[in-house]
Amino acid sequence: MPEKQIIAVVGATGAQGGGLVRAILADREGPFVARAITRNPDSDRARALAALGAEVVAADADDPPTLERAFAGAYGAFCVTNFWEHMSAEREGAQATAMARAGRKAGVRHLVWSTLEDTRSWVPLADSRLPTLQGRYKVPHFDSKGQMDRVFAEEGPPTSYLLAAFYWENFIRMGMGPRQGPDGDLVLALPLGGTKLPGIATQDIGKCAYGVLRRGTDAVGQRFGIAGDVLSGDEMAEQMALALGRKVTFQDIPFDAYRTLEFPGAEDLANMFQFQAILGDEFLHSRDPGLSRSLNPGLLSFDAWLAANASRIPVG
Repeated sequence: MPEKQIIAVVGATGAQGGGLVRAILADREGPFVARAITRNPDSDRARALAALGAEVVAADADDPPTLERAFAGAYGAFCVTNFWEHMSAEREGAQATAMARAGRKAGVRHLVWSTLEDTRSWVPLADSRLPTLQGRYKVPHFDSKGQMDRVFAEEGPPTSYLLAAFYWENFIRMGMGPRQGPDGDLVLALPLGGTKLPGIATQDIGKCAYGVLRRGTDAVGQRFGIAGDVLSGDEMAEQMALALGRKVTFQDIPFDAYRTLEFPGAEDLANMFQFQAILGDEFLHSRDPGLSRSLNPGLLSFDAWLAANASRIPVG
């Protein structure tokens, strides 16, 4: 049997990287072993990955030499950044650049970069449909990743590009789930502008990344937009009602109203939803459940995700 090849996974204790590490470890007959890269190898999550059989290595995306050491000897790599940890597009860009350069220096043969669209390619800074944020961006957590695609193409190793959809876990952790109205019924309120919303279970992002890596270097240069389902607000509310056993209706709230909500990142998220509405079918077609299922045959639909997670959605 040929020796298994190392996949170095950045953000291994996070949602995307953790899903990939677990997908590699679950495929015991597969061609890869997982090297889980984390800033804190002594954390509970890192120890759990080590117990499952992953090699756990310390590295910090803000410290490029540590990344170079962590990538050494790897066949492949998965790179992801977390804008919401610090909400700085500049810092996210510096981290992504360090990952790209470390991958090239290590001679990585196939890297998967978790990216998003640079919305300014469709809505330039002078376009008043979306407010400009942080002086240089329309949707900072999209643009900061999308602008790095060029860096990976020019300065990184052979790269595939993975574009995730709205996390359904946002209904659990981000306060986006249904709230109880004055009549006691639940209301799911999101600013969709009449369009549908591609969504995905976070565990499936890593599994889809594994599918890209399994395709080998033939996937280099390709973009893989993934989603488990593409649903309207009314469709999501209907499925939630069945899973929760309570009436749920959908309210499509105005983008400007969402921008005024008092939580960090409200303007960024409002611009994100409005950008998706501006693109309409073009954005919907960029997140393909059929393609996603070809990468990950166990892909969850929204109703399957709800069956496992409805009890975790806070309602009130």
